[in-house]
Amino acid sequence: MALSRSARAVATATAVASFFVIAAAPAPTPGAPGIGDPYFPLLGNGGFDARHYALDIAYNPDTDRLDGRTTLTARTTRSLSSFNLDLQRLEVTKVEVNGRRAAFTRDGDELHITPRGALAKNRDFEVAVTYGGVPEPLTGPIVFGSDYGWMKTGDGVFVACEPNAASTWFPSSDHPSDKATYDIRIKAPKGLTGVSNGRLVSTYDKGDSTYSHWRESKPMATYLATATIGKFDVRTGKTPGGTPIYVAIDPTLENSNAVDVYAVTAAATDYWSQVFGPYPFEETGAIVDDMPAAGFSLEVQSKPVYSAVRSETTIVHELAHQWFGDSVSVERWQNIWLNEGFATYSQWLWAEHQGTRSAHDSFLAAYDARPAANPFWQVEVADPQRDTMFASAVYQRGAMTLQVLRERIGDTAFFKLLPTWTKLHRYGNADTADFIRLAEKVSGQQLDDLFQTWLFTTGKPAL
Repeated sequence: MALSRSARAVATATAVASFFVIAAAPAPTPGAPGIGDPYFPLLGNGGFDARHYALDIAYNPDTDRLDGRTTLTARTTRSLSSFNLDLQRLEVTKVEVNGRRAAFTRDGDELHITPRGALAKNRDFEVAVTYGGVPEPLTGPIVFGSDYGWMKTGDGVFVACEPNAASTWFPSSDHPSDKATYDIRIKAPKGLTGVSNGRLVSTYDKGDSTYSHWRESKPMATYLATATIGKFDVRTGKTPGGTPIYVAIDPTLENSNAVDVYAVTAAATDYWSQVFGPYPFEETGAIVDDMPAAGFSLEVQSKPVYSAVRSETTIVHELAHQWFGDSVSVERWQNIWLNEGFATYSQWLWAEHQGTRSAHDSFLAAYDARPAANPFWQVEVADPQRDTMFASAVYQRGAMTLQVLRERIGDTAFFKLLPTWTKLHRYGNADTADFIRLAEKVSGQQLDDLFQTWLFTTGKPAL
């Protein structure tokens, strides 16, 4: 069929317009190797948004070898010719993108992946990485001078990864600003229990191995993922408020501490749900392991890990993090006081709730305990620097800031502010400026002087 002159003209114009649209589209480019966090410039990755991780891992405690396959579903934020994942030290044997073998290279802790064809902008894609080796924990001054990450125990492994150690055991976009949901499947020798985030989907024995499948259906930062393995006595049930609870305790520790981990976890979960807003996850709980070399606990999403429980206040601190840190996560690591200052202040609120000491008296005790010349007062809480991001001032002066704020704006506004904060940024990320703006909005007061003095200035503030 022949086209009329007018039809030919329209077709020609359409073709020319299409040419210019295509010509104007940006060419595919490599994704950035990091998101640009000033403390960890190469953590996280540019060009895509992580959506879901499927982690399949097999661990042999006799050799400490981990074999894994991580399948990441992500969405491009630009047209990509290549992209990066974070992975430390483990050997990669195969990478597939959308089911097709992809080329890859290593540059330090960066895994650089080049798919066979470019990935178009705003499209979902899937990358599967097969890898293995002996994971090594990280060390250094950041976490109180302790090792952290994937740490071998007498009967398995203790996994606590804040801030940058998730990539010691699975390839990822290892920064809290890139949260995703998870399915975590753990293969371990029969007789050992693999405990992870969210709800237990299934567990069964096959041959000499036990297989456990955990699912975290709410967005989670990589550092909050765990695959702690060992001998555990497990107790499950529901809190009085109805939240499912799962507590796993190393049997060697059960009689070594007077703290009833199950009871305190249930009580604190329900109380914080009243103060901070609804519990943000499907399950609460605890993993208590015999790991004295770690010397710390971590607010693993849905069930904190404890290297032995030392006190009730440790439990209430880590559970407060489920709101402050896990559900509402930091935009950059310099905002860490939004996690630790709030969790420390929660310890003061718990003492107030128990009737043992008011938050005001806890504030005075912390304030009076350190003279003006103490180095404690020389940490800028709003930007404490990488190697001192967990300095005691981030915890204690961060908590003091909240008490000063409470006394300035009054209890009505303050206890409206906390659940408003957790609701506004639920499952997302926020920074210090976001909190200041919300505090001023809720209170109707101008608060620049307060936050400038307590968060952005060094030296001991006058009361």
